[in-house]
Amino acid sequence: MPGLMTFDTLKAAVNDGSVDTVLACLVDMQGRLMGKRFVAQHFVDSAWEESHCCNYLLATDLEMATPDGYASTSWQAGYGDYVMKPDLTTIRPAPWLDGTVMVLCDVLDHHTHAPVPHSPRAVLKRQIARCEAMGLTPVMATELEFFLFEKSFSEIARGGYRDLAPISIYNEDYNILQTSREEHVMRPLRNHLYAAGIPVENTKGEAEAGQEELNIKYAAALDTADHHTIAKHATKEIADQQGHAASFLPKWHADRVGSSSHVHQSMWKGGENVFYDPKGDHGMSDLMRQYMAGMIRYAPDMTVFMAPYINSYKRFSKATFAPTKTVWSVDNRTAGFRLCGAGSKAVRVECRIPGSDMNPYLAMAAQLAAGLAGVQEKLTLQPPTTGDVYDAAGAGEIPRTLRDALETLRGSAMLRTAMGDDVIDHYCRAAEWEIEEFDKVVTDYEIARGFERA
Repeated sequence: MPGLMTFDTLKAAVNDGSVDTVLACLVDMQGRLMGKRFVAQHFVDSAWEESHCCNYLLATDLEMATPDGYASTSWQAGYGDYVMKPDLTTIRPAPWLDGTVMVLCDVLDHHTHAPVPHSPRAVLKRQIARCEAMGLTPVMATELEFFLFEKSFSEIARGGYRDLAPISIYNEDYNILQTSREEHVMRPLRNHLYAAGIPVENTKGEAEAGQEELNIKYAAALDTADHHTIAKHATKEIADQQGHAASFLPKWHADRVGSSSHVHQSMWKGGENVFYDPKGDHGMSDLMRQYMAGMIRYAPDMTVFMAPYINSYKRFSKATFAPTKTVWSVDNRTAGFRLCGAGSKAVRVECRIPGSDMNPYLAMAAQLAAGLAGVQEKLTLQPPTTGDVYDAAGAGEIPRTLRDALETLRGSAMLRTAMGDDVIDHYCRAAEWEIEEFDKVVTDYEIARGFERA
């Protein structure tokens, strides 16, 4: 069953006994898959139309706590239901699980059946619709970076997440010898995802011991977000099947480089990349220049959607390939925005700000909103920054903490107009909660530093 399946193909597979389980999944605020495992016959008989879930699934944190302060749901409101509406165009096998097929669901209001505006797929669809109203199709790609560890998730948890040992002992960037030792995880990951209709191109060692990168071919924006989310989920499951942990935490050790998730993007019309103009500087069209100017101007506004946790900001550090400045450069990995494919029909912008913990739907939606604002406001793109951008004087700064990024998001008129006040307030509350929870914690650092000497 390679690739995507039609509903009729699924029914046939259920009838011949090759499929017995259907995973119906929604995407939560953190970019994780949540949902139900259906007996396949029941799904094709009736549950394909809709199912239900508790509405707290879009108002929780990483620990599945139920914070107060959300307008959409609360203890006072009783935590009612949302509708899970399967998107039958996303049916695909999950080959790393026996007899299992997966389908992604949109989240609808239980009473009106209207899309829940703060559900991640709806947030991205809203920005795609804005592009389509202008005759444009956003085409995007993401890179997934993560670390593989020697031990399993359960072993590491029982050890209190201390003495973490990655699967290799040295920087394995592009290293074939070391990555051959990791093929018991990476080979099934590539092949199972490809069989599931995810257009995987390659994997490689990244710039640290135990760090991996998974690259997936560019696609229409919604497909790209779906591919990213399924791939991230599969990475954890397949690593776990092999007795290892795969972590997308952006910065797991102070002395190790972090993990990113760069986002490449362009706009297409009539099957052609309209970011390309052979007469423009570096092959850039006026549309592309305005779009990039918008992304740069509004980078601080959208940082919460690219770096949603306290830990996210530990990654932004000089000489680590993670950016600190909101400027662009030509094929320069020290800038927040890198021009790729200069002078060619593949010209595109790579946003290097997002970390491996991003929710791709939210991060991509925010970038589209910022780029469209640049087009609508006809912003002027400043000349590219050259050299070591970390030392660029006068360059705009990426917010240094989640607290700083939250306040910028809260006051963003651009994103409030593009996404709606309800969506922005919802995700501001999510960031507030992360800060409140962290502020309660006494860290190992504080104890070791002050136990005797304070």
